[in-house]
Amino acid sequence: MNINVCKVVVFTSILFPLCSVAQELSPRSYWPAPVGTRVATVGYSHNSGDIIPDRSLPITGVDSTIDSMHIGYRHTMNLWDRTANLTVEVPYTNGSTVGSRDGDPILEQEYSGLGDLAVTLSVNILGAPAMTRQEFREIRRNLPNILGASLKVVAPTGQYDSDRLINLGANRWATKAEVGYITVLHPKWLFEMSLGAWFFEDNDNFLGVIKEQNPVAAVQGHLIHRFRPGFWASLDVNYYEGGRSTVDGRRLNNVQRDSKIGATLVFPFASIHAIKLGYSNGSITDSDEDFNTLLIAYQQLF
Repeated sequence: MNINVCKVVVFTSILFPLCSVAQELSPRSYWPAPVGTRVATVGYSHNSGDIIPDRSLPITGVDSTIDSMHIGYRHTMNLWDRTANLTVEVPYTNGSTVGSRDGDPILEQEYSGLGDLAVTLSVNILGAPAMTRQEFREIRRNLPNILGASLKVVAPTGQYDSDRLINLGANRWATKAEVGYITVLHPKWLFEMSLGAWFFEDNDNFLGVIKEQNPVAAVQGHLIHRFRPGFWASLDVNYYEGGRSTVDGRRLNNVQRDSKIGATLVFPFASIHAIKLGYSNGSITDSDEDFNTLLIAYQQLF
């Protein structure tokens, strides 16, 4: 494998998810890369249906149209002789939502601005030591099973107005802890699974009162086909449950219980560039959520 092919493999294997909701579909999250790899990303997503920036809000009958631009940066490094990635993401969102709150008349709200900043540290615990490009080429020829873990922190940096019901920022800290596993089914086929949980700090200024939220558990599965170095596609599915809210001491009947199914296609070009296309749809659950997400992202290795 020459250096250009190695760049393509590294680059497209670390395309991270760009989605306006917490319960993302993110195939190949724990795929390794050589130490020193740096990737910049810009992406666009279009979301429609029963979806809002903060799914814990006490709103029913939701119909939204949300468009988001995302900017991200990822750096691969050596952490205790293991492959580790540090990822920073920030979205800019423009959207509108129609719904109702506690049976009140129809609520209509438009919003635009920056969302919350997210930082993720992921580490491959087994199967992917810190590598040079040459060592990465060697391990890719005989890819081992990989076990990884990650911690994602979302900071309350986004636009927030305590007098508005729907905001782009959540006015609280949130953390997701996750473990992931990749196994090789065939030289061209991989299966990846991850299990994680979101934990939320209280929002102490939600319309003048305190809003609390229980943790959300989430599981993902991805069946991945590798066509050639850097060119791959996946079928993706997840399930998440939890997140019941308490507002001013009153527990709401708003447990999140849903799943998404989707597909992802990534293809490289000109050695250091790649395009990612994705589609997902809310699947059949007892929460009656129905939403669609389309995304396109461009990345450059440097």
